[in-house]
Amino acid sequence: MNQDFNADYWQSRYQNGQTGWDVGGITTPLQDYFDQMPNTGQRILVPGCGNAYEAEYLFKKGFVHTYVADVAEAPLQQFATRVPDFPKDQLLLQNFFDLKGPFDLIVEQTFFCAINPADRAAYARKCAELLASGGKLVGLLFDTKFEHQGPPFGGSREEYRTYFEPYFEFLHFETAYNSIPPRQGRELFIELRRLESPEF
Repeated sequence: MNQDFNADYWQSRYQNGQTGWDVGGITTPLQDYFDQMPNTGQRILVPGCGNAYEAEYLFKKGFVHTYVADVAEAPLQQFATRVPDFPKDQLLLQNFFDLKGPFDLIVEQTFFCAINPADRAAYARKCAELLASGGKLVGLLFDTKFEHQGPPFGGSREEYRTYFEPYFEFLHFETAYNSIPPRQGRELFIELRRLESPEF
């Protein structure tokens, strides 16, 4: 795959409204998960955040140590306008692989499916590197194949396991029961806890 999914590529997608993955708000599986999280003091990262509806929801629920990161400036600017009291130093215009931790929770929502599939093993390792001991990676992965050329790129739970097993304990790794209708039966909800001694 020769396409370079760099900052210019994503900036152009946002500027031209080519954001078919964007559903205009937080999706049900993550909202339900966030609603049962008791610790508002944890440091949370939403990488490849796009319009960052998840971060907006968390921030308004009192999770004030929420950070968002994207390589494209446009969605971060839109987010800053939409949520003006969100701390500007928690808006990170950075490549995911250049981020520094530690975080207690990483939220995955349509970022994994947007990166080059050749980088998926590196994504899993980077998540583990960014998390504090006992930290979690939580979110949704597409458990389906797409007919069109990505992104988004699909895949299978069997494939995904190979990426995450060296670094994480699998607390939940099942088809989401409460996906939004267009994604029903095609999403895995994952809750993975960083191993005490990952195989870096």
